[in-house]
Amino acid sequence: MSKFDEKMIAYEAALDKVDIKNDKELLRKVAKGLGPSIYNNDSNKVACSDKAEVQRVVDNLVVKKLGLDKDKGMEAVQAVCKKYVERAKHRAVFYYLVVKELGAEDHYA
Repeated sequence: MSKFDEKMIAYEAALDKVDIKNDKELLRKVAKGLGPSIYNNDSNKVACSDKAEVQRVVDNLVVKKLGLDKDKGMEAVQAVCKKYVERAKHRAVFYYLVVKELGAEDHYA
């Protein structure tokens, strides 16, 4: 089993706790889009309590990658922070939930 597949098992388990009707193929695409950052213990987590981290998610995912509005992005990120209450939030799962919140799944088609 590859390291990526091992990560996907952990991400799918975490996602099942938050979103029962989830799209595992979209999760896989989001994780692949994150590249090697998913293997780094520091960069593979999102901290909602860190304002700079939240802003980084909005800037890098919502604005740069998805090309969407910053204000809507901040609302979506804050909504996901309330929904995904695990202490250690996997970045791939967090990004997946933001993409779903924004209805931007077609970006990964």
